[in-house]
Amino acid sequence: MRELRVRVSGAEWEELADLADACGGTPEEWVAEVVRERLRLERARVGAEAGRLAGRHAALLKRLGE
Repeated sequence: MRELRVRVSGAEWEELADLADACGGTPEEWVAEVVRERLRLERARVGAEAGRLAGRHAALLKRLGE
């Protein structure tokens, strides 16, 4: 597993620590979950856009593959 350091202001850290505590976790666990969720959303968004573009340009992609 890799480690990532993120700098936040003192106020952001306090808010993060409070939210993590309210959710029953640590700030590190909370941030890791937020990153995973953002990655999932972006993966879905990019996949949908790729599918849209592939459909739009299907004829061209077929000719290029021949």
